[in-house]
Amino acid sequence: MRTVLMVAEKPSLAQSIAKILSRGNMSSRKGLNGACSVHEYSGSFMGQSAHFKMTSVCGHVMTLDFIGKYNSWDKVDPAELFSKAPTEKKEANPKLTMVKFLQVEGRGCDCIVLWLDCDKEGENICFEVLDAVLPVMNKPRGTERTVYRAKFSSITDTDICNAMNHLGEPNRNEALSVDARQELDLRIGCAFTRFQTKYFQGKYGNLDSSLISFGPCQTPTLGFCVERHDKIQSFKPETYWVLQAKVNPEKESSLTLDWDRVRVFDREVAQMFLNITKMAKEAKVESVSKKEKVKQRPLALNTVEMLRVASAALGMGPQHAMQIAERLYTQGYISYPRTETTHYPENFDLKGCLRQQANNPYWAETVKALLSEGINRPRKGHDAGDHPPITPMRAATEAELGGDGWRLYEYITRHFIATVSADCKYLQTTISFSIGPERFTCVGKVVTSPGFTEIMPWHSIPLEESLPHCEKGDLFPIGEIKLLEKQTNPPDYLTEAELITLMEKHGIGTDASIPVHINNICQRNYVTVESGRRLKPTNLGIVLVHGYYKIDAELVLPTIRSAVEKQLNLIALGKANYHQVLEHTLDIFKRKFHYFVDSIAGMDELMEVSFSPLAATGKPLSRCGKCHRFMKYIQAKPSRLHCSHCDDTYSLPQNGTIKLYKELRCPLDDFELVLWSSGSRGKSYPLCPYCYNHPPFRDMKKGMGCNECTHPTCQHSLSMLGIGQCVECENGVLVLDSTSGPKWKMACNKCNVIVHFFENAHKVRVSPETCELCEAALVDVDFNKAKSPLPGDETQHSGCVFCDPVFQDLVELKHAAMRHPMHRGGQGKRQGRGRGKGRRPGGRLNPKKPKDKMAALAAYFV
Repeated sequence: MRTVLMVAEKPSLAQSIAKILSRGNMSSRKGLNGACSVHEYSGSFMGQSAHFKMTSVCGHVMTLDFIGKYNSWDKVDPAELFSKAPTEKKEANPKLTMVKFLQVEGRGCDCIVLWLDCDKEGENICFEVLDAVLPVMNKPRGTERTVYRAKFSSITDTDICNAMNHLGEPNRNEALSVDARQELDLRIGCAFTRFQTKYFQGKYGNLDSSLISFGPCQTPTLGFCVERHDKIQSFKPETYWVLQAKVNPEKESSLTLDWDRVRVFDREVAQMFLNITKMAKEAKVESVSKKEKVKQRPLALNTVEMLRVASAALGMGPQHAMQIAERLYTQGYISYPRTETTHYPENFDLKGCLRQQANNPYWAETVKALLSEGINRPRKGHDAGDHPPITPMRAATEAELGGDGWRLYEYITRHFIATVSADCKYLQTTISFSIGPERFTCVGKVVTSPGFTEIMPWHSIPLEESLPHCEKGDLFPIGEIKLLEKQTNPPDYLTEAELITLMEKHGIGTDASIPVHINNICQRNYVTVESGRRLKPTNLGIVLVHGYYKIDAELVLPTIRSAVEKQLNLIALGKANYHQVLEHTLDIFKRKFHYFVDSIAGMDELMEVSFSPLAATGKPLSRCGKCHRFMKYIQAKPSRLHCSHCDDTYSLPQNGTIKLYKELRCPLDDFELVLWSSGSRGKSYPLCPYCYNHPPFRDMKKGMGCNECTHPTCQHSLSMLGIGQCVECENGVLVLDSTSGPKWKMACNKCNVIVHFFENAHKVRVSPETCELCEAALVDVDFNKAKSPLPGDETQHSGCVFCDPVFQDLVELKHAAMRHPMHRGGQGKRQGRGRGKGRRPGGRLNPKKPKDKMAALAAYFV
């Protein structure tokens, strides 16, 4: 019997596919990484009996990054990132141990069937999975085929079974095009981002962005927004005049006529036309025309149109809309949501999809009428050769999906029903009048067949007053003629929907990446989302784009990225060489980077007009250890301390509050300590600004506070305040927060675990003694007599937080409430309190986990 490994892109997809293929007759178990399940069943494969193991990954298995030393912003010249810096594939999420998991499940398997998403990213993940699994699978006999690729567009019984019966091969060229894009974006983006971030954050204090990033797609996206802003700023309104006439076909009714000249920009000329027309007493009908017109039903739905409508009509950001669409797809409600195609293949089961919707109360009548009278073939759209248009695959209710999920599903369903409905037909009547020598017109529309507008009422023809019945030569009394003075209006800021249209038109990004690029310029504080989901550039976004235009316009114009995208598509089609495209593109951007660096003064001139220098920003907080003058705390992102006398800047932990720590000084460098806190329910720890940026010991890394410092005698260090190894993470140590009294706590210096203990204690101190059972440091606790929870009215006790039964009811495990994930330094293994079995300076044993790996202690806390 052959063993067949099958891999999907997400755990929920794996379960759905396995359920369909096994007809529900399967067993399931958790994989070793805890995130992915394995579903097993028996059946036949290629005419032989087989045992199937269906599992999944969680998106990309690997990610591209520079090797270790090239990740240091301080030690590497950004110019080296274009060619000298070697890259490597690393696990995208090391905590999931995905490679090990795949190898455990793949060991001893004979074949593999890849059920990854059917787009370029999916093809790339196919080869990431194969790189992990093929070395441990059974070797093929002779030319026996062992790798298969399933192609599907929806999670339906028909589509999944059809995919299983028509297995193909993964596409190496499409995978290579993704590899090329990843490497280009990494090298180009990192080089420009590192240079301009260090340059400008070292000079200006109120940029209010933790990263001044550049991206080959992100920057042209921002460019569109700033281009519209510039048009608004440079717009000069012009006054114009419009002649408005009203006629009275009946005594109590009036009809407003539109002037055929539309408008004039000369006041005297407008007044002349008014005087001429006022001489006439009646308006004469010059012609009456009636024409049947058609408003076409929409093309089938692709990703870009879905994102446009989600933003403009549903008020959802593109990235949020894409996440909801992906969820609807994995749950089987819609077909694959990433597609450029707007044309249904000839064999697509339109009626089958329509029947699924026959019982929904919102559109049941329309659907039943279409099924009985016959559907209309959808309009011929664009066939990109990827996936069918986005289509509802099964019925759903608002209660099932709820909120935004239902709103997006409802739109997708209404759009699909509209594509197979009739066109909207209406009769347009146009009456042309003459008043003196001037011509005027009025137009009326009457719907004769609503067609698709019944299911998409927002596209319906607006109700208008019916026009009077008249013939050529009829005369109508003039009710009023007047001159209206108006002004031209500037364009408004781009909406997300308009930006998506521009990105698609100019080839910036793909249907999958467009939402990411728009989200990035929002996250970087380059634009803000205003009412109506309009994107208004910030000062930083405006200055950056103007600076790029000043130095090298191609960095921000869409032309160069569009050309790169075409080359990447040629790689995917097998018509361009991967290495040649990579080398040629990097060479172009390397030259541009060197010119940008040499010309940065041009952008700096714009920066200094809009932003304040570091020395003029922030408020005095703590003293510098070098000059003993006050350093200024700059609160704007990224928060930091700046000494204007020494002209030094010191990074700080982000996303928390910083205050002076009792005017205490670091024993190593004489800098005043500051206290970082994530809030009353979170963590807090002191740090030395100098040590945080320049680690004093070999076993420390940049970005470590006093709770990770291995100084042997400093009263704030890990060595003096560390209690025991964290009960949840591998590398962390629980450290006493000496500022937390009377609500005392110890917090892990790596993860967000917090242990509350000894509430209302007068004093808590870490003892030099250690526990005989777990080698954690003992704790001395001193209570006030009136509030002591200790037995026998005792006020003092020394014992182990983990093992002492006296402390059992006084300890509570929690997780810190973090405002945002902390930006911290590296987490390498090191000696110090709570690490390993060696002795720290001073001779005391470091706390360590007992042999059962603290399982008992974890249970104790729970």
